[in-house]
Amino acid sequence: MSDETTRGDGGLSPQTTRRDGGPSRRRSPRENDGRLSRRSFFGTTAAASAGAVLTSAPVPGPATPATDDGAVDIAVTVNGKAEKLHVDPRVTLLDALRERLGLTGTKKGCDRGQCGACTVHVDGRRVLSCLTLAATADGRKVTTIEGLARGDDLHPVQRAFVECDGFQCGFCTSGQIMSAVALLKEGDARSDEEIREAMSGNICRCGAYPGIVEAIKKAREAD
Repeated sequence: MSDETTRGDGGLSPQTTRRDGGPSRRRSPRENDGRLSRRSFFGTTAAASAGAVLTSAPVPGPATPATDDGAVDIAVTVNGKAEKLHVDPRVTLLDALRERLGLTGTKKGCDRGQCGACTVHVDGRRVLSCLTLAATADGRKVTTIEGLARGDDLHPVQRAFVECDGFQCGFCTSGQIMSAVALLKEGDARSDEEIREAMSGNICRCGAYPGIVEAIKKAREAD
């Protein structure tokens, strides 16, 4: 019984076919004149790689204990009320006020510090709460739009905004009022130009700027 080779050059191929139709047999990788064929090379390499992976696979061990969540505890006074929060260090003051304390009067507009809708007071100074980390307010006093009025008694600036039509849709109004209150305390509302300049960080997409300026002037005169 002889084998019929499948190569055209008369050499031995890795696999031969018998004349009687019997089962073929695969020659060893080194049987072809001592040469290693490409197919045999890749087959041998793949097998070796698989063996290495199986050998180096780590043995499952006990579950790793959960690590600390990295959150921080802060104590802050919001509108005269002491609050304690456990927050992620990346949480902004805006999100802490709205989502943790339910004070939704402070609006999330651009969330990039460009529109002023999120303005609140920290220790009496106006800040953009969307750019302020809640953790930095630890030990400080925060005032939001909800903390200006005393029951049904509106703050003078709130009352002036109503009387002078200093708003339309109302979305930016809380930030406008918080900035105006701080502006009057800063003493930078001596002229219309100063008011416009000091309020330039608060955008009103409805264009109610004339009413806003008039409201601030009225509140200044009433003070």
